[in-house]
Amino acid sequence: MVNLHFAIAITRTCGSGGGSYIAKKLAELYGIDLYDRKLLRLAAEDSGINEEIFAKADENTRKTLLYQVSRRVYDGSMIPPESGNFISDENLFNYQAKVLRELLNQESYVCVGRAADFVLRDKPNVLKVYVDAPYDARVEREMRRQGINRSRAMHYIDRLDRYRETYYAYHTGKKWKRPENYDLCLDSAALGLDTCVEVIRTIVAQNFGVTV
Repeated sequence: MVNLHFAIAITRTCGSGGGSYIAKKLAELYGIDLYDRKLLRLAAEDSGINEEIFAKADENTRKTLLYQVSRRVYDGSMIPPESGNFISDENLFNYQAKVLRELLNQESYVCVGRAADFVLRDKPNVLKVYVDAPYDARVEREMRRQGINRSRAMHYIDRLDRYRETYYAYHTGKKWKRPENYDLCLDSAALGLDTCVEVIRTIVAQNFGVTV
């Protein structure tokens, strides 16, 4: 492997069945870290804010209308500790973004979610990947995975998709599912998860000269 830091930023729809598997497989193949919820710990260390506050914000924002009624597009700025908004959801996102950007100067990694495609949009050697699958395939997968009926699976998928869409719009000002946000869009149901991994490996080799 050449001495080059690169990142694979994966965005996925609920129930597509590919995001986590693909990310873990790629991290294992390249011998690099996978950042998802692990990012909360690093952001907590960087900011001095208790990790539990990050985790609670991560969960609670899914249950509020915050992202549906306002917008705070990430611009790289930070809210200072003396501000009353230091531990706001906006600043918690800012610290996660800061950590992702600084990590790329030190190491290669895979990241799932966190609007990483937007956060790293001006950084070199970043492959932005969107993983999706037909709605019916996603419903069937969640029915099997959770042992629930179709109605509950549809409710689960619709709720998480809606959260991810509004979260993405709030922090980026962009549409979540638009292909122009990404370098590569994959249908995990049509291709299969391992083929998705191989496609990404091929592009990483072509674009960054990194092979395993």
